[in-house]
Amino acid sequence: MSFIGALLVSQFIVIPLFVFALIHVLHINDLPILIGLYLVLLCPCIDYVIVFTHLGKGNATMMLMSTPLLFILQMVLLPLYFMMFLPTDAMRVIDFYPFIHTFVLIILVTVILAVVLQFLGRRSHQVNSLVGHSDWFPVPLMALILFKIISAHIHYIAQHLHIVAIVVLVYLIFVIIVPFIANLIGRLFRLAPVMRRTLIFSSSTRNALVVLPLAFALPGEWRIIASTVIVTQICVELIAELVYIKVIPKLLYK
Repeated sequence: MSFIGALLVSQFIVIPLFVFALIHVLHINDLPILIGLYLVLLCPCIDYVIVFTHLGKGNATMMLMSTPLLFILQMVLLPLYFMMFLPTDAMRVIDFYPFIHTFVLIILVTVILAVVLQFLGRRSHQVNSLVGHSDWFPVPLMALILFKIISAHIHYIAQHLHIVAIVVLVYLIFVIIVPFIANLIGRLFRLAPVMRRTLIFSSSTRNALVVLPLAFALPGEWRIIASTVIVTQICVELIAELVYIKVIPKLLYK
């Protein structure tokens, strides 16, 4: 399928190269900042991107279907990216167990429960009704999670404003340039406008919530710096998404 091909090229070839070049051009060399930036910018989002894709008139169903593939590939490729992009010393302090733990506990268990509920819903009117009434749960629950994470880290952001100033520039360049990169890739793969919008949202939205456990696994002060870098990205990205859902459908790529 053309969309899947474009998605894989964008997420796992073009975007990583762009992120590496951007960080190199801006001469960011501090190791915990680098780890935080690569953690969040190399991993495509698999959760609230679906909501924003729908709001931005993309194909949310296709986005939802792509999320297992995106998560599995980013889990496999992230260590490879780190070996390619980070100094050798950095690999000695990174523990990938939290990432695997998050995948099993949050993603795999959730998918299994969803499959079980769908299976039971076909055989029970009560279960089917329950599933139908739960359609509105994801948005408020995700908003609650985001609020809790940001509120828990806001004091770290306030204490590390010099770091925030560095990474905000990276994130602003990312959210401005990546939609144009994704649109170009979509055109090269001859995607319809709605699928190009979907590709834009997927390429521009990062997996901050799932990679946070990796930041927490870092030692001492590195943990605080990397998590601050990641939470700052969430703040910038949420503002960017609000712009995307207005600008992309109306002005770009119609």
